[in-house]
Amino acid sequence: MLILGIILFGMLVGAAAQLLLGTRGHGINWTTAIVAGLVGSFIGGLVISLLSGDGLALRPSGIIGSILGAILVTLAWDYWQGRQHKVS
Repeated sequence: MLILGIILFGMLVGAAAQLLLGTRGHGINWTTAIVAGLVGSFIGGLVISLLSGDGLALRPSGIIGSILGAILVTLAWDYWQGRQHKVS
């Protein structure tokens, strides 16, 4: 049940990152949302929580870090995809 909750949280955070960045009229790419949310949550949430001294407890700092991490992962993915299309 915990794993399902983590996946759902990652999906919501990834979708929020895409909405904050703008979807350019294409809607939300759920595959990217799940991956960006999970990776961004792990990296961003963990780093921000540890830097703020909250430890591994669920606090607002970790949630904000998760969203910021997902935004960074989404931006990196969009950059990489745009670069791939220019090379091809």
